Amino acid sequence: MQTNDMLTIGGHEFTSRFILGSGKYSLNLIEAAVKYAGAQIITLAVRRANTKEQENILDYIPKGVTLLPNTSGARNADEAVRIARLARELGCGDFVKIEIMRDSKYLLPDNAQTVRATEILANEGFIVMPYMYPDLNTARDLVNAGAAAVMPLASPIGSNKGLATREFIQILIDEIDLPIIVDAGIGRPSQACEAMEMGAAAIMANTALATAGDLPMMAAAFRQSIEAGRLAYRSGLGRVLSRGASASDPLTGFLHD
Repeated sequence: MQTNDMLTIGGHEFTSRFILGSGKYSLNLIEAAVKYAGAQIITLAVRRANTKEQENILDYIPKGVTLLPNTSGARNADEAVRIARLARELGCGDFVKIEIMRDSKYLLPDNAQTVRATEILANEGFIVMPYMYPDLNTARDLVNAGAAAVMPLASPIGSNKGLATREFIQILIDEIDLPIIVDAGIGRPSQACEAMEMGAAAIMANTALATAGDLPMMAAAFRQSIEAGRLAYRSGLGRVLSRGASASDPLTGFLHD
């Protein structure tokens, strides 16, 4: 079995294919979540970097973890660009996850504004990872705009409903030559495993861990399911018959033969 199966984003290599969202966590659980999930990338909402006098989320993220600031709260490309620039000035690095939402009920991403923000920030040297509704034409536009990865939603943010957009995500995996990172709505380790079996490059999860009864245990479950799904994909999944059955052993050598 090969051991050099690295996730590469914007020229940076990672051994973990689990990206951890830090929203919804109490700060003292973030370090445990990173530890048990094996995550090497963790998102950071810039507006949460220092909202309390006595606590700073940056103090709870383990050393060596790559920060992925997101533009959560942005309603258009201009706001997203402003947040990304602020994050870099604060020392969060060049990675940025673009989130642009005008809709406050369903929290669906604005694909057109996301493409615009991606192009602006990619031209400024950011490693842009845009969150988007899975649409092939938009994904192609994001590639042309300079995205380092594409992050389609599986189902609405925080819903834990799983792969509601499965068929559309599969199209992106088949057609887009960038890492496809399934984001939003993955609620169970089994769903993460299925997405990885489809050929997704990585999984991002937040609510599934934050709302679990035992967060560290759920983090470990996600880690193992993502690793299993990746191995299954790389091994080449077995065929699926459209009809009938196929015996595992030859139907010969019976006593009456």
